[in-house]
Amino acid sequence: VQLQASGGGLVQAGASLRLSCAASGRTFSRNVMGWFRQAPGKEREFVAAITWTGGSTSYADSVKGRFTISRDNAKNTVYLGMNSLKPEDTAVYYCAVGGLGPIVTYAGRYAYWGQGTLVTVSS
Repeated sequence: VQLQASGGGLVQAGASLRLSCAASGRTFSRNVMGWFRQAPGKEREFVAAITWTGGSTSYADSVKGRFTISRDNAKNTVYLGMNSLKPEDTAVYYCAVGGLGPIVTYAGRYAYWGQGTLVTVSS
């Protein structure tokens, strides 16, 4: 199983980015998919997650209204659209595969992880 995250980069505050995470090796169309991030010197934190139908999403308060998670089950891919980026959004962003149940924000409930993609927002 591989999760390949991409789309990170260096941008200025206020800019937008779209992260992608493509899964291979098996299909996760029934699983919750999530994004987490880890800033230097900080613990990994929940960012957003989406159920397999896309009918339910959850966001961290810090990104609500600015970030949008979506998925394309036919492509086994989950996306994270990020608008109005702030310097405090700087982190390595990880996609992860959760379970078959409702969305949870605890990282320990996500079984598979991508390698991460670095997002750097300059002020």
